[in-house]
Amino acid sequence: MAFNGTWKIEKNENYEKFMEVMGVNIMKRKLGAHDNLKITVQQDGNKFTVKESSNFRTIDIEFTLGVNFEYSLADGTELTGSWNMEGNKLVGTFTRKDNGKILTAYREIVGDELVQTYVYEGVEAKRIFKRD
Repeated sequence: MAFNGTWKIEKNENYEKFMEVMGVNIMKRKLGAHDNLKITVQQDGNKFTVKESSNFRTIDIEFTLGVNFEYSLADGTELTGSWNMEGNKLVGTFTRKDNGKILTAYREIVGDELVQTYVYEGVEAKRIFKRD
């Protein structure tokens, strides 16, 4: 239940390069790097409710560990996949619907931060959040 709470973006590492490899155009990359993302996580056993609020959209996501679901990124990229728990880390494996390529995401608590790591086509980016 360590993920429970509201988390506000603090900093990004290599996020613009990641978005470029994902095919996000330069204007959306510039905006995305400063989206003021806030994530609220509520875990109840294997069920998670996540609310993502940014300058561009607010979306509620519900998922159960190990169960596939569909999700759209802020740029409209559609994915299907699931989250699983590996130790104290949430690991998401998602397949892009448009090209079949894999996006892997990790969420873990490191100290007092929520670190979200993305890996796509060999490019890794991190988004680091502080409790709000």
